[in-house]
Amino acid sequence: MSAVLKTDCPDLKLIARGKVRDVYEVDEHSLLFVATDRISAFDVVMNSAIVGKGKILTQISNFWFDFLKDTIKNHVITTNIDEMPVIVHKYRDQLLGRSMLVHKLKILPVEAIVRGYITGSAMVEYKKKGTVCDIPLPEGLVESQKLEKPLFTPSTKAELGDHDENIHPSKLNSIIGERYAKEVEEMALKIYIKARDYAQTKGIIIADTKFEFGVNANGDLILADEVLTPDSSRFWPADQYAVGKSQPSYDKQYLRDYLLSINFDKKTGVSLPETVITNTMAKYTQVCKILTGQDAIL
Repeated sequence: MSAVLKTDCPDLKLIARGKVRDVYEVDEHSLLFVATDRISAFDVVMNSAIVGKGKILTQISNFWFDFLKDTIKNHVITTNIDEMPVIVHKYRDQLLGRSMLVHKLKILPVEAIVRGYITGSAMVEYKKKGTVCDIPLPEGLVESQKLEKPLFTPSTKAELGDHDENIHPSKLNSIIGERYAKEVEEMALKIYIKARDYAQTKGIIIADTKFEFGVNANGDLILADEVLTPDSSRFWPADQYAVGKSQPSYDKQYLRDYLLSINFDKKTGVSLPETVITNTMAKYTQVCKILTGQDAIL
C-alpha cells in the first residue's frame, strides 16, 4: 500500500486542500471529503506521510458519526463509493476507504474544543495566568489533572500555515452570532460527555477533543468534518493514567513529543524517522480497534 499525500480528481472541482483533507465539489448539494495520509502537528504539515492514516481517520469518524446520530445530525451521506455519484467511481483507487460524500453546509469558522483534563496548550496558559482561554481555574492544578467539569474552550480556525487562536467563549457571539454560540457550546459539551462515557467503558480517557460544526439551509446545527479521531483528540489508556505527569497516549502526542525533542520551529514541515512513522501508525491502529471493536481496514 502506498501513501496518499494528495489526491488528483480532475473531473471534480477541488474546493480546498487542508492540513489533512482534500475537499471536492461533487454537485450543487454535496462535497467529497478525502482524508489523505498527511499528518500535521502544531498546525504544520509534515513532509512525511503515515501510510493508511487517512483510512483509519475515516473509519473512526464514521463510527462516531453513527454513535452520535441520535444526539446531533451530521453531514455524512455515505462512505460507500458504490453509493456515490458515478463521476466519483473512476477515482476508486485513490478514494477507497478514505472518503465521505457529505452534505454542503455553511461551516462555522471556529473549532469547538472541549477539555476534560488539563494538558497541552491549556496547561501552558494555566501556568502563566491561572486561566484557560481566559477562564479562571482553581489554584493548584497539575499536569493531566481531571477538571471538575468539562471545559468549553473554542478557538478560531486559521488558514493553512497559520496557527489557531484560543479565545474566550464570550467572543463567539461576535463571530457566529449569539444563537449559534450558545448551541455550539451546549452541543460540544453534550457530545463530548456522551463519547467520554462510552470510551471509559473501553478503557480510554478522552482528555480533550475538538469538533467542527456547520449550518444547513434550514439553519440547523450539523456535526461536520472529522470527529473524535487521534488527529483531533487526546486518547489516554485509563489503566496507565497517573496525575501530575504526561500520559502515554493513542494519538499525535507521540509525534509532538518527537518534534519538541528536536527543537521543532513550529513553522516548517520536516521529514520523520521511520520509527516515528511506524509508532504513530501503531497508536492509530490500536485506538481504532479499541474504540470501534473492528480492526483497522487498510
